[in-house]
Amino acid sequence: MPEIVLGNIVITVTQKAIKNIHLSVHPPDGRVRIAAPGKMKLDTIRVYAISKLPWIKQQQKKIKSQKREAPREFITRESHYFLGKRYQLRVIELDTAPVAHITHNYLELYVRPGASIEKRKAILENWYREQLRELVTSMIAKWEEKMKVRVEAFGIKKMKTKWGTCNEEAKRIWLNFELAKKPKECIEYIVVHEMVHLKERHHNDRFIAYMNQFLPEWKQLKNDLNKLPVSHIDWGY
Repeated sequence: MPEIVLGNIVITVTQKAIKNIHLSVHPPDGRVRIAAPGKMKLDTIRVYAISKLPWIKQQQKKIKSQKREAPREFITRESHYFLGKRYQLRVIELDTAPVAHITHNYLELYVRPGASIEKRKAILENWYREQLRELVTSMIAKWEEKMKVRVEAFGIKKMKTKWGTCNEEAKRIWLNFELAKKPKECIEYIVVHEMVHLKERHHNDRFIAYMNQFLPEWKQLKNDLNKLPVSHIDWGY
């Protein structure tokens, strides 16, 4: 995959069957990508990138100034987020099967006595995955009916630069594990975004028209999502 280097900014270039050039800057680290028409010369793309340098730097500054969650130690009274709400962790040591659940404003984590940080982390991550999977399953069912599309499968994994991806041929969607911490409406925006790719592969005018049709408030939800705190690099990123 070709790259354009402008000082300390590295821009990844992909060329595909599209009419217009698209520039994007992605959280959590401000990576820059350009999608360009397949026949466009790299020199032309470079000139375009240079003309957009002020905008690129502005977007990177916004992303890098975004709040970051502190590294987690998985101890009592530590703050953890679930569906956009902050909960205080309460670690309870019992000689029973490990489990996590919400009780009022607490996220209770039951672990065996002496459980390591890694074990506590694994238990909590499994809980997050289960909750996100249950929520997304219902969202996909809702939007399949509205969009008249079919999602054959979806998965949840840790992703460094994207909230979600879609394999149009396999009709499979992958979602970022970190979405479990974000508000439901932001999760739904990502689900809708990826499902729209089943109707239009590229981020072109047709794609935007579908987004406006199905989720008119999608631009605000996108901004809301990208303003939320992101995880510390030691916990998932």
